[in-house]
This record gives sequence, C-alpha cells and structure tokens, in this order.
Amino acid sequence: MRITITIVLSLVLFSSFAQSLKKEKIQKLADDYFVEGLTTLKDFLSLPNFGRIPAHIDQNLAWCERECQSLGFKTTVLVSDGVKHLLAEKTFNPSAPTVLVYLQIDGQPVDSSEWSQANPFLAVLKECNKKDCQEIAWSKLQQQWDPNWKIFARSSSDSKGPAIAFLHALKILQREKIQPAFNIKMIMDFQEELGSPSLPALVEEKRNQFSAKVMLIMDGTRPPGNVPNLTFGARGIATLKLTVFGPRSDLHSGQYGNFAPNPVFALSRLLASMKDENGRVLIPGFYDGVKLSKAQKALINQSAEDKAELLETLGIAQAEVVGDTYQEALQYPSLNVRGLQAADVGDQVRTVIPATALAEIDMRLVPETPAERQILLLKKHIEAQGFIILDSLPTEAQRKQFPKLVQLESRIGSKPFKTPLDSPIGVWLGLALDRALGAGTYVRLQATGGSQPIEPFISTLGLPAVSVRIPNPDSNIHAANENLRLGNFHEGLKMCLGILTQQL
Repeated sequence: MRITITIVLSLVLFSSFAQSLKKEKIQKLADDYFVEGLTTLKDFLSLPNFGRIPAHIDQNLAWCERECQSLGFKTTVLVSDGVKHLLAEKTFNPSAPTVLVYLQIDGQPVDSSEWSQANPFLAVLKECNKKDCQEIAWSKLQQQWDPNWKIFARSSSDSKGPAIAFLHALKILQREKIQPAFNIKMIMDFQEELGSPSLPALVEEKRNQFSAKVMLIMDGTRPPGNVPNLTFGARGIATLKLTVFGPRSDLHSGQYGNFAPNPVFALSRLLASMKDENGRVLIPGFYDGVKLSKAQKALINQSAEDKAELLETLGIAQAEVVGDTYQEALQYPSLNVRGLQAADVGDQVRTVIPATALAEIDMRLVPETPAERQILLLKKHIEAQGFIILDSLPTEAQRKQFPKLVQLESRIGSKPFKTPLDSPIGVWLGLALDRALGAGTYVRLQATGGSQPIEPFISTLGLPAVSVRIPNPDSNIHAANENLRLGNFHEGLKMCLGILTQQL
C-alpha cells in the first residue's frame, strides 16, 4: 500500500513539474537568464572547433564535459574509429520516458582574412542595417538589448548557439528547482561538418546506451521569414570530385592554342549536360521514385514562403523549376557545383592552357534516392558523354589512346531521413511550442535542404527525430561573418524551456 501511495505521489509530482511553466513564466525566465546565456555562449565560441584537429575536439569536449557535469549529468567519452564523442545522461524520474538530444559542436574551417573582425572565434556584438554592421560593446547587454543585434563568430549559429540554448535552459530549470518532464541523454558530435563518418558504427556498437523514445536535433537554421520552426527531415549528401585532364603540364596559350585542347571546355560541356536552363537535372533516372501526392503537397505547403519575397531576399530574378514551391523543391534530390578550379586568376593569372580542370560536386539526397544509386547514375551519364572514368591519374598509355579522361572520386556522407509531420513526436513538440510561444506562432517543415547525420539513430534504433530550429536564416552559416540574432537566441531559450517541461 505504501509503495502504491509513493508511486501515485511521484506521478502527481511529476505531472505538476510538466505543467508548471506557463507562457508568462517561460518569458520571465528567458528574460532573467538571457544575458548569462549569451555570456556562456561567448565563452564557448572562443574555442576553435575544426573537427579534423584532435586538439580542437579535446578542448571542446572538455568544456562540454564540465558544463554537463555541473548540471548533474553523468558523462561518458565514447570512441569510434579513433574519434571521440561525448554522451551525457541524467534520470529525473525512473517512470518517465527518455529523450535523446543531438548537439553539434564542431564548425567549418575559417579564413580570417574574409571576416570583418580580427578573430572569428572571439565573438563580437554588432548592430546591423541593410548596408552594414557596426560593432557595439558587450556592456550594452546590461542595459536594454535589441533583439536585432547579432553575435558574430564561427559556430554562433551552426551550431554552438542552439547547443547552448538547450544547455542553458537546463541550467535555468536547475536554478529554479524545476524538474524536466522526461529523462535526458545528450550526444555531442565533434565531426558533423565532416559528415560524422564514425557515428554509424558508434550507434551500432553502443545502441543500448542510446536507447530512448524520441530524438531532438538542436541543429539547423530557420527558413526565410525567420519563423520558429520544427523540421521533420533532412536530405542526405554525397560529394564528388571530377578532374578532367588536358596536356601533361600547363602550356603557353600562344604557342599551343588551337592545337592542345583546354580541359576547361571539356569540363564545362560535361557540367552543362547535367542540368537544363530551368535547373532540372538531366541525368536519366535522377528523380526516379520521388512522387508527391496532393495530400503531401498540402501538408508541405502549409508553411510555404512568399515566392516574390524570397526571390528578392536572394537577389535572383527567377527560381529553378524543381517543385512548384520552395518547400516542394526540398523534397527532391539536388545536384550542385560547389567549386571550380583551373590554373590561376586575378594577380596570379597566366596565359596558359591548364593541365587539369577540377569540379567539386555535391548531391543532396532524399530517402527515395540513395547515394549509391545517384553516384552510379552520374557515372553512367559521364560515360555517355564520351569520357573514360579513372580512379587515379592517367597513365601514358591512356593519354595516348583516349581524348576525354576524367578522374572521379566520391564520398557518401549523411543519409536522408523523414519523420511524418503528423507523428506523435510532432504533436508533443507542438503542444510545447504552443505553451511557450503561443498557438500558431511556429511552422512545421517536412524537410530541410541541408544534411544531418541522424539517419543511423533512425535505422538502427528506430527513433523518430525532429529538428528544433533556432538560428536566423541570414546567419551566414559555413561562410565568413557567421552570426546569431539575439532575438533568435532568446526565442530558442523559450522553445527549449517549453519542450523540457512538456510531458511526452
């Protein structure tokens, strides 16, 4: 009888925790702890975090470990293929379900010469208008901060900002002696920008340690319009490097022009054969398997952007014709040339016929278009254009025999995933955001155009996953002058507080 009473009291107490935070209380907590959260973020951003450098991984992991342990979480360093990951876990109520939270900690490389500040890892606060941004003192945060001010630093948006929003929301609850509505496991990834190559094996090997009911992804920017957002899927990615060969070495264009073929033209014709003027990929079978029903389109387009406004924002006259709307376009695989190189330009330009011309390509994938199939289709298309595909540098015999030689290197990164918009996890998160922000203040998107290394958790563990989107769409992620709008961080705190106190 005593055991029964204890369980009942425990459940009542647990329920009261889950329902204790109303919108007004969440707003006040976000206000009260906002500047402290930004100070924590500023400190975290000062750590360089390129995933190829072990020392960067170690110092960021140590920072995360200290932060999680201060919140009462048990931490474990998990190693897969020599790469470290950090798992933090805490049981708040043995009878409650567990939520697995994914936090990306690493960032893209930086070229400091392209940034409008001395050090991309020393965060600066700026006030921006349509023309430029002016640096302002951090001390102004102690007075009255403007939601349109921005923090500029590498990883401010992608994705230390979202990670700190979640961790700081946990700290707020700890300070206020409010218990989260579920048990929590956090996995911190230090090589997301490299495609998290060791994560699939880690999930398979440590599947029991990752067991949970659902998964939250604290990564990804909001779509145009900057509306609070839940995203129920992501495209996968495969990358390719094409090197077209010309003469054995660079040649003088005056002496050998009209005689030695320039590989730039061969590469240009090859790339042009892959897409038409409307942006549709011409590789046979590239879109096979992707079919959107009227019902799916209706769900996807519930949060469709204003096309004219989006075109103006991007500074383009017309969009590519893949899908009828921006959101529909994200449901299809894409093919993009992400870089080109041949000889030199600018001050280093020379009158030469280059020996090689190189194109770096990325393909975004959807569940219906697996990477292996898309790469094979691309290879067949290249061969159909008369090229001989090599897996290494051409031999002298090959140079003499074949006029069109291309070396192809490929790599498969994150796989695509998709969670139904009307799934239970969506209902749960919807209730949380309604309570934190107000009904009708957020949108649900079926998929983001970018990629996230979440598929192993879905295929191996069977977890439904949703991405909680905090950063502003004009955040310059992956580029120079990456930034996070203060209003978005404040809103992110409210979103996290709402989710953490919503029964699952």
